[in-house]
Amino acid sequence: MDHTYPYLCMIVNPKFDESGMPIGGEIIGDNIDKRNIYAPPYPTHVGNSTTVHNPEYPGKENVLVGPILNGFDLSSWAQIPSGKKRFLFMFRPKNSTPFFELDDKLKRMVLLDTTLELKSKEVYTMNILQKDFGKKKYDVILRQENFHKQAFSDSLVYVNFYNYSSNGFFEAPKALKNINEKMGMLKDGIKDDLNIYLSLYRDTTDLNRSPIYRNYRSVFLGNVKRNLENNNPAVYYNFPVWADTSANGIYTNTWQRLEFLLPGMDISSHPYAFLSSSGNSHGNYFTANFIKNGDVVIHASAHYANGIVLPNLLINIHSGEHNPKTFASVNTLEIINNLLYLTTIQRKYPAPKY
Repeated sequence: MDHTYPYLCMIVNPKFDESGMPIGGEIIGDNIDKRNIYAPPYPTHVGNSTTVHNPEYPGKENVLVGPILNGFDLSSWAQIPSGKKRFLFMFRPKNSTPFFELDDKLKRMVLLDTTLELKSKEVYTMNILQKDFGKKKYDVILRQENFHKQAFSDSLVYVNFYNYSSNGFFEAPKALKNINEKMGMLKDGIKDDLNIYLSLYRDTTDLNRSPIYRNYRSVFLGNVKRNLENNNPAVYYNFPVWADTSANGIYTNTWQRLEFLLPGMDISSHPYAFLSSSGNSHGNYFTANFIKNGDVVIHASAHYANGIVLPNLLINIHSGEHNPKTFASVNTLEIINNLLYLTTIQRKYPAPKY
């Protein structure tokens, strides 16, 4: 968000003084910044960080975290009491001073003030979004998740998709956009309607020669349309953990590539393979590579080099006697303007044995 005050403070059921100044609340989430591109399946506050920076709530806040529901580890979520809640989001400066200790003149800039109803024993994801790029209009999307209510298989990886891009972002002049070169073909934005294709590759030893599985070459998954009005969870698509029949059922280093193309474009022609060095797709397509190591440098043809690089949708971790062992995950991909965000959820797995 472009604003004088780059951080936010979230106040749930706020309290005010006689002048209307917020002075407290039931729940406080302070120093909230733009979210990270990758939300891993574990709390982001783990570690020895000394910064107050919170890419999302709860971030580093010491809160009651989510339980294990239907085998899913929700320790990245915060628990909030159910019922109708007033959510007040205030702009705040980027500094280490707690919101309520700021000068009064810095505590009056409201981003959003809304009332939402949270049902008991439900899981929600909240996004504060700029719904109109030109008018700088913001709103909240509170999505009631359903992954923990479904009979998902441990041998399948699941992923669903949203396009929460602002109205008018794609058409806006490039000079007004915050360009992230790591987003490759997506860096200028994307059109509103996209078909999604999946390819599975055998390993990450040499990405430029990594063999593709014959039955998973640009397989059509479904469609995603830009929609900022629907709070319902999107359908989940899946693919097998053990696509590699030669794997031993313990570990596989398979990686994934997703291709997003405007309907009517022929996936077999791989139009992105002929991109100029600028990687400009004119909003018609982009690709994303999900690789074991997000820092891998990809060379060779443009449909690798201009693709977004994100962590693998398979979780490889020390569990039991095996180091590593491969586990399935449940994932959400959100296109927001010219960025692609990945959220990964994992099941609870046996602790490592040493």
